[in-house]
Amino acid sequence: METRTPRLKKKYSEEVAPSLQEKFNYKSSMQLPKLLKISINQGVGKATQDKKMIDVAIDEMTRITGQKCVATVSKKDISNFKLRSAQPIGVKVTLRGENMYEFLDRLFAVALPRVRDFKGVNDKSFDGRGNYTLGITEHIIFPEIDIDKVTRISGMDITFVTSANTDAEAYELLKGLGMPFRKP
Repeated sequence: METRTPRLKKKYSEEVAPSLQEKFNYKSSMQLPKLLKISINQGVGKATQDKKMIDVAIDEMTRITGQKCVATVSKKDISNFKLRSAQPIGVKVTLRGENMYEFLDRLFAVALPRVRDFKGVNDKSFDGRGNYTLGITEHIIFPEIDIDKVTRISGMDITFVTSANTDAEAYELLKGLGMPFRKP
């Protein structure tokens, strides 16, 4: 039985890695920056009033990523927000390996082009250590979500964690994988 390699994983090994090696003059292939994981978070602020919203968010995020998500819980009591500690207030999932590359391919090829007035993603969202965070305002850009069944449109934060030492290396890595950065 033959296993199928994700398209972007193959692209990384055949095109992106050699171009990074050439551009940054790495002495060893172990120095090459790699995409380690993709972490996706979604805050569900109204979950303090309606407990079912967390279940809906978990179901939608699981459909989008293809991997089971978990609910995030609050750490403290905050009376102004009617929030108790250990109360579910969001969902998160961490993608690695094959799932990560499959999600990345769907994000770049299908979801981001469906954003209204899309001119590319901002290249200023690097954290100084080679990680990039992308905020999405509407989760309905993913084709896995049935728009007719959505009761509330919500956003999410997608963080790309790389092994790159600098933002320049991470930028070249993500650009090589197909991240549609905004033209200057």
